[in-house]
Amino acid sequence: MMGETTGGVRLLLRAEALCVLVAAVLMYARSGFGWGTFALFFLAPDLSFFGYLAGAHVGAACYNAAHSYIGVVVCGIAGVTFASPVLMATALIWAAHIGFDRTLGYGLKYSAGFGYTHLGRIGRQHDARGPQPSSA
Repeated sequence: MMGETTGGVRLLLRAEALCVLVAAVLMYARSGFGWGTFALFFLAPDLSFFGYLAGAHVGAACYNAAHSYIGVVVCGIAGVTFASPVLMATALIWAAHIGFDRTLGYGLKYSAGFGYTHLGRIGRQHDARGPQPSSA
């Protein structure tokens, strides 16, 4: 295991992520910004996938930078400090994206490869025994 969480802890982390997603969407709905803006920028953090073109180590670093709540909090604090509705909307869309990803099980990445996350393996599970015959 690569430091991934399992069982009830994994479910709890995914439930927390769902709470973040719902809270961010509800707060965004009250912000007065249009849903077109939300839709346009919701997947923007996924541009970090391009980091994987430079290898798994760089890709994981880029993905984690774009999918950590640290950036969201800094953006939100800046939005409050400078009374910037654009920064606040950005923080809410960004938080919603991260919450959505984590709800689906897409956690922060390890440099071992895209499928290795702190929430467990994603994608095809490889059995150490090799390919197994199908029952069909």
